[in-house]
Amino acid sequence: MDTPVSVHGIVGEFDTADALLAASREAYRLGYRKMDAYSPFAIEGLAKAIGFRKNRVALLCLIGGLTGGIGGYFMQWYAMAVDYPLNVGGRPLNSLPMFIPITFEVTILGAGLAAVFGMLALNGLPRPHHPIFAAKNFDRATTDKFFLCIEATDPLFDHKTVIGFLQSQNAHQVSEVRP
Repeated sequence: MDTPVSVHGIVGEFDTADALLAASREAYRLGYRKMDAYSPFAIEGLAKAIGFRKNRVALLCLIGGLTGGIGGYFMQWYAMAVDYPLNVGGRPLNSLPMFIPITFEVTILGAGLAAVFGMLALNGLPRPHHPIFAAKNFDRATTDKFFLCIEATDPLFDHKTVIGFLQSQNAHQVSEVRP
């Protein structure tokens, strides 16, 4: 592999969403797995084209909700039945209907916090700087250009081969991304 040490990857700039989608599908078909695509708007099928399959935020949200709900219930149970039992009107100390509103609220709180912090952690945020920000014309990724970056950490990455591949996909411009 002919990879310069100080290269994060090779980025190709495309003029249309269809060109980016076609290049992404072809790159995945050829075996590239460490790549990312950037566009000013959501493109149907792009995530699948670059090999994004699993969304672990939903699992983290479920775990956070279950943890919050169970924790909320047992917090109330401990306070009412163990730590400070108070017999009011002959009601039982462990009354499930009495615990439902707070258990529900803590479930929602746990799920929401797990979703937010899980999303931030899985996205690697906060990240004030990413090497792709220094790519030529990348500031237009939020307005009218589309970019496909094949990272140097990909097992099939070869500097000249990737440049040739992106040029063969009619990339308007191909450049290196340095860390």
